[in-house]
This record gives sequence, structure tokens and C-alpha cells, in this order.
Amino acid sequence: MLLGMSGWLAAAADGLAAPLEVEFVDASRPTRCAEEDNVYVKLVGAPVASFRITAEHPPYIADVRTDSTAPDFTDCDMSSDPSFAFTPRSTVLHEDASIRLVGHVFATNWRPESVEFRVGERVERGLHLVQLIRRLPARDVEMLVVYPADGYWRPKPLPPGSLPDTAYGSSFLIGPVEEDGRPFVAIRSLTFEPATLTFRLVFRDGSRGVLSVDEASAERLALSIALDPPVAPDRPFAALRSMFVATAQADVALARWEGGARGPGQAPVIGFGSAGARSARFGRVEPSRHNLSAPDLVFDAFSSAGEAGVRP
Repeated sequence: MLLGMSGWLAAAADGLAAPLEVEFVDASRPTRCAEEDNVYVKLVGAPVASFRITAEHPPYIADVRTDSTAPDFTDCDMSSDPSFAFTPRSTVLHEDASIRLVGHVFATNWRPESVEFRVGERVERGLHLVQLIRRLPARDVEMLVVYPADGYWRPKPLPPGSLPDTAYGSSFLIGPVEEDGRPFVAIRSLTFEPATLTFRLVFRDGSRGVLSVDEASAERLALSIALDPPVAPDRPFAALRSMFVATAQADVALARWEGGARGPGQAPVIGFGSAGARSARFGRVEPSRHNLSAPDLVFDAFSSAGEAGVRP
């Protein structure tokens, strides 16, 4: 199933008023391991104070009857990855009629950082995964997770009526992106506000960020992001992280963009070089046997001014 450019990017272009153009820079590399994040697209350019990331179902979601979410470690060798030991635990950080927030500490993690995580008066340290879960009439469904120790986020819309749930796929980074073996964002502290579904971040360099859930529906998960001050133009202020082995074994396979000086374009997600654009979508138009239902990600609404409601 193929969609025209206007249809595939409709959400990215709807209702925007002269957003900034940013540069999407491909820093990906090939891999044969389906559990390795080899896709790396850096977002750089003029100082960006606010933008939007939207997770939407792939265009073939209506045809999915049996999902495919099992990991595939064929051709994977992770024996040289850094590994630090911890005492595993799980804890419910917040719970009400509409959401649950659950934190986890893993037995091992690739970074040793112990990040402060606050909800109201409660403070936890050292969490490796925090799940934001929507409570639905039939079941609880995850819609967003954050890994505080390395700054990775994974979003997904609520499932369509034909499926009980969908898979996570691509991740993103927001804030001052660094590299140490792999890209990461160093976070000093995170605060979650349940009433507004807002995460407030303090990065290691003292700058701040805000991520707010604007919409959580079966069509999309829309996130507003603000950075204060904006990241310097010579380093990424955000990044896409994902996996591509082949078109039929990928969490993302295609990049499409529009609104730049060179006009709209599309290319395989690995090897497109760079593209100046006001909006870009990273996803799949053909089914993949890896995380079949995982969403596409749209980056857009770049602005040099913080938007109302998402200022740090």
C-alpha cells in the first residue's frame, strides 16, 4: 500500500504557521542485527525552542490481524556492550482513574547514571524505565516510555479497535544530544505532573526541557516539546533512533520531508545524506515482520519561541 506525499504528510503540515526549517542529518549505518539501533537521524539547525513529535499508526495498520512483536537476536553480538549491575525492582509511581506511571530498575544497564525522578512529593532515583499507561475500559495500555539514564523515549498511539495493543518501534532523543559509544541525552532530573501529562526535565548542563502529551487517541500520540535555552546550532537538539536491516525487517524504512528550500522529497532511511525541511515523517509503507504494528514518527512545528503551555 503506497500513499501520496500529501496524504502521508497531512498531519505534519496541518495548521502550521511558517515553522522553521531544520536539517535532518543521516548518521545511520548498516547492521544485520534486528535488535540494534543502527538508524540515527540528527536534527540540527537554527535555535529551536519548541517543536512537536507525533506517533501515528503505519498506513497498513487496518490490514494487521496478527501482530509480530517478538525480538530477533539472530546475527546479534552484544557481548562488548557496557554493563553496570543494579538491584532490580518495580514501583508504581502514580495511579488514578485514567493513568498509571510505573518505574523499573533493571539488573544491568549500559549507563551507570542515577537520575532523580519526582512525582508530587515522591522522589525515586536510579530508574531505568518509566512507563506511562492509559487506563482503558477493557485494559491498560502503554503509550509512552522514557529511559531516564540515557534520555531515550518511545511513543505509540492507543491501539485501533481491531487490535488489543500495538508495538513500540522507533525512539527519539530530545535536548542536548551527546555520543559515547551511542547517542544519548544526559538528564539530571525528571518531574512528572499527572494532571497535565507533562514531564519536566533538567539536563546535565543545566538547561531545561518540557514534554507534554497533547493528544492520546487511536489516531495519534501528539507530544509538544520545549527547550530552554535552545540547544546550540552546532549540535543536535533531537534525534531519531531506530532499526533497519531490510524493508521487511525494519522499524523504519523510509524518510519523507517537505517544506524545505529544495522542496519535498523521500528516500530510504539509510543513506539519504541530509535534508532541510519543516516537517519529516519516518516510517514504513510496506509491512515488516519486526514490530509490525509499530508507529511512524513525525517531527514538525519547529519554532524559535516556546509555545504556550509547554514552556519550561
